Amino acid sequence: MKTLPLLICTSLLGSVTLAASVQAAPAAQTAASQTDVATRVQALNALLAEQWQHTLQNQPEFATTLGDLRYNDRWSDLSLAHVAAEHKVNQDFLKRFQAIDTTGFSDTDKLNQQLMVRQLTDGLRADDLKLDEMPLDQMSGVHIALAGFISSIPFDNTKEYDDYLTRLRAVPKAFDQVIDVAKQGMRDKMMPPKYLLEEVVTQIDNIDKSAGMDSAFAEPLKHFPASVSAADQKRLHDAILAAIDNDVRPAYRKLGEFVAKDYAPNGRTQPGVWNLPNGEEIYRFDIEQMTTTHKSAEEIHTLGLSEVKRIEGEMTQIAKSQGFADLASFRASLKSNPKTHATSRDDILNRYRGYLAQMQPELPKLFGLLPKTKVVVMPVEAFREKEAPAAEYHQGTPDGSRPGQIFVNTGDFANRSVLTIESTSYHEGIPGHHLQISIAQTLPKLPPFRQQGGYTAYIEGWALYSEQLGKDIGFYKDPLSDYGRLSDELLRADRLVLDTGVHSKHWTRQQMVDFFHAHSSEDEPDVQAETDRYITWPAQALAYKTGELKILELRAHAKQELGAQFDIRAFHDEILNGGALPLDVLESRVNDWIAAVKAGKAPAHPMAN
Repeated sequence: MKTLPLLICTSLLGSVTLAASVQAAPAAQTAASQTDVATRVQALNALLAEQWQHTLQNQPEFATTLGDLRYNDRWSDLSLAHVAAEHKVNQDFLKRFQAIDTTGFSDTDKLNQQLMVRQLTDGLRADDLKLDEMPLDQMSGVHIALAGFISSIPFDNTKEYDDYLTRLRAVPKAFDQVIDVAKQGMRDKMMPPKYLLEEVVTQIDNIDKSAGMDSAFAEPLKHFPASVSAADQKRLHDAILAAIDNDVRPAYRKLGEFVAKDYAPNGRTQPGVWNLPNGEEIYRFDIEQMTTTHKSAEEIHTLGLSEVKRIEGEMTQIAKSQGFADLASFRASLKSNPKTHATSRDDILNRYRGYLAQMQPELPKLFGLLPKTKVVVMPVEAFREKEAPAAEYHQGTPDGSRPGQIFVNTGDFANRSVLTIESTSYHEGIPGHHLQISIAQTLPKLPPFRQQGGYTAYIEGWALYSEQLGKDIGFYKDPLSDYGRLSDELLRADRLVLDTGVHSKHWTRQQMVDFFHAHSSEDEPDVQAETDRYITWPAQALAYKTGELKILELRAHAKQELGAQFDIRAFHDEILNGGALPLDVLESRVNDWIAAVKAGKAPAHPMAN
């Protein structure tokens, strides 16, 4: 196209014959250009497909979770050698993606290339910072991950049980690899806090001491499907129990001894990530990854304090409406009020199920896009109750063969408040994680890596925003339940203060707990578990408020710009129909949608699917 102005100028000086030939040239060039663009798009899509298949093969647990069972009989290679090899593979993928000229591509194809380059670049930066050298913690260490993974494995036929048996027999090798990685971390002084590694020892011991049918790994033996013959049931029952006793439990014992005797004693003495080599750089990177912004720790800390003040103001209004002089006295009364606490484990589970059932028929008022996969509520496994959050979501398979799962912590139920169950139900289930992730997994025009996108600020920001949607639709009618919603929002604001406090401002753990006690209504078990969570996962807790505030900002902007043309369903569909995105990309996407609606090039109102 750069030559086009010259051709036009030449034609003005020549005869009619010359002008005709010049008119034909751009058309030929356009056709050639379109062919070239199509070829380059095809190359991009082929490379995306290649990289995706590599991801599935390289992360067999992830493949199993998605319902791809080609690698269902193996664990990820966790060895140092494999980490080094993968670094080179990803460097090569990055060069190949960067080499693709996206001139002339559609916005979607350009974004696919840009997001993949961003993903690979971030992964390589994480490798350079040696973040993989801390493989053990009380939240997501391999000892917890393997036992918790069982709920995501299909057990529908004999082969799937045999695959599981093969996996059990391979646990010792996987744990040996983890020990090697942890030793490298010790050499590089990349160490989790000592006191948290001592908790890991207790977790490992609890899993190891459960033998036979009491083991978490024996759970699939309690519900054989009819497709497995009686003879195979007997064979598999005996073989799996033998693998648990001869392979799994000895591997846990060996790992526990290593952590207790060698690893934990060398754990870092300070809770903040600043205590690591390159700790400040690591935290800056973590903030960028988790918030998809370039906000500084100081900016986020200040924002957190402001949000805490605002939310506590709203909570104080409820306290006074209930006849209390101030928020502190109202909080104290709730802690001693038996009506605000669960009466049993089942009481907690049933409340979650009730709130989800209440929200289900309201969804068409808020969305054109709706999830097709079901969601179920399940109790957190006993072996991880102490450290687990109040609730967490595990995605189902894209085809719906395994539903989404909300795991609810029912441990120490008498000390658990029921006031936040309504907001948490909307956060973890619908219209929160389950709706967003179930829709993303099945978006037909996106490549798989975007259908399974993992941008935390978007995902957790949407879930926190969904708690507010319950208010928008008319729920939280009981002032105490609305107080519970605000308590959950306050928790996310607290996180901005606490995370930056410990990892940037060098707060002690006790300072974190003291702030928690002064500025939250959290139950004591959650105060302790949440504090340790922020220490373990630097910056992860910053994602919730960061993402929610951005979505609220975009909604307010769209309302202002579109006026009567604004439709909440269309806005939500625009947020959801691109999959999880970095917040800067999401903002550009919404602004483009606003411009298109104004120009009459995009529907202001969605059609339900």
